[in-house]
Amino acid sequence: MGVLSRMSYVVRSKVNAVLNRAEDPTETLDYSYEQMRDELQDVKQGIADLTTQKKRLEIQKRRLEENVEKHNDQARQAVKQDREDLARQALEKKKQKMNQIEDLESQIAQLQNTQDNLVEKKNELQNRIEEFRTKKESMKARYEAAEANSRVSEAMTGVGDEMQDVGMAIERAEEKTEDMEARAEAMDELQDTGAFEDALSDKSSLDRELEEMRTSGEVDSELETLKADMGIEDEPEEEPASTSSDGDEIDLSDIEAEVAAEESESESESDAESETEQNNS
Repeated sequence: MGVLSRMSYVVRSKVNAVLNRAEDPTETLDYSYEQMRDELQDVKQGIADLTTQKKRLEIQKRRLEENVEKHNDQARQAVKQDREDLARQALEKKKQKMNQIEDLESQIAQLQNTQDNLVEKKNELQNRIEEFRTKKESMKARYEAAEANSRVSEAMTGVGDEMQDVGMAIERAEEKTEDMEARAEAMDELQDTGAFEDALSDKSSLDRELEEMRTSGEVDSELETLKADMGIEDEPEEEPASTSSDGDEIDLSDIEAEVAAEESESESESDAESETEQNNS
């Protein structure tokens, strides 16, 4: 196979594949039905034209028959008047007209046979068109039902083009949502650790450390003052309970229990945040 032949074959195959994808069976059936109806209309038009020609020949035949009668009368009148020459002329014209009538009758008979054949073919074609119309409607109904069933199956299984687009959109939305959730949790964690405050502050790390030490010293000093006001020494003897300045007894075990509960709650929150970060990652 030469290069040109191969190119021609490839082009035809590509065109055929494109046409197959673009072809709609319902439209093809409707077009074929319309073509058959056009052919039937052409046959009817041919029958009408043929009948018109036959009618013209019949009219011409009637006129010739009238002329035959006329020449026959002329011949009789000429014989009565002893004009054999005129009678002969009239009979010769009569004979010519009769020959023409025979030719017309032959043509009319041929046209009649052709008309009968066309009418028979027209009836046969019309019956075929009606059968094709019934089959066409049945095929269209089957195709539309199959197409609808295919669309429903694709939608249910998610293999259709539109459902694939929907699935991809859902995946992208989930990814973006997870990214936003992770970002929000990261912002909360940074805010809890004070990273944002440090980043927004113009103090150096040394300044912040000195400030923390000064704050801690102030707290210790205030605590010593509070102990002095309450008459508590630095190394008090262990007692089950103590009395406040207002005379109310303070249960140290309750305070320790509350502190332990707060520490346990803080550890639980920290563990929950760690588990959430691991799940998101």
